[in-house]
Amino acid sequence: MIREYSYKPTPILYGKDKRYLGVELEVDHGGHEDDNAEELLDIANQYREQIYIKSDGSLDDGFEIVTHPMSLEYHLNEFCWADILHRAVQMGYRSHQTNTCGLHVHVSRAGLGDSYEEQEDAISRILYFVEQHWNELLKFSRRTESSMNRWAARHGYEHDPKALLDKAKSNHNRYVAVNLCNSKTVEFRLFRGTLRLNTLLATLQLVDRICHLALHLTDQEIQALSWSDFVSNVSYPELIQYLKERRLYVNDVIFNEEET
Repeated sequence: MIREYSYKPTPILYGKDKRYLGVELEVDHGGHEDDNAEELLDIANQYREQIYIKSDGSLDDGFEIVTHPMSLEYHLNEFCWADILHRAVQMGYRSHQTNTCGLHVHVSRAGLGDSYEEQEDAISRILYFVEQHWNELLKFSRRTESSMNRWAARHGYEHDPKALLDKAKSNHNRYVAVNLCNSKTVEFRLFRGTLRLNTLLATLQLVDRICHLALHLTDQEIQALSWSDFVSNVSYPELIQYLKERRLYVNDVIFNEEET
């Protein structure tokens, strides 16, 4: 039930979109047990194979839940995230409340432009946005600075997106905030793990929003985009709630539930 870390099946696409998001959610403290993995697989794969589960050497006593690529709308409205997260908590797993777990989001390169050149331009603007708004994204991520440096380090600021892309492509370390080592995906590694539904959905919405703007704005528009401008056009209620909880939504703050 628990595959080796190197296991990579042929991707199955869910939803109708050019941009697909694949999630790697690490859970720990509940056991590296086939019986537990089987329960979660039964929930997610009752009608079709939507997830698989892998070992991860960075975890103490858990595993990694990996989805096949899904459109954002499929993640939000059709996939059974609520049931999976609820059962994982019931079985004693934790993600945020550990020092080991991350939440990684893979974005299909094909969803970042119709040509290789368009994709490269969009990726350069993603990199620039992350560097430009590092402090806000650090707060959003729920990671400590030391954890970020270890698992999702900065590439380092450059004066324009193209220069930053050149710098990132020369870095073959995958433990960076935006990992470009995969041939068909761009991996966002910034986020601490979570078993709280709203936090997970908000994270996917944030990633998709960054990718959307990187695809449709020019270099100059991305460079001029402030954080307040970015959040002012957010429409997803989950992302708005989470931004308020993290004090990242203008001056509007609400108190959050406990992270798991």
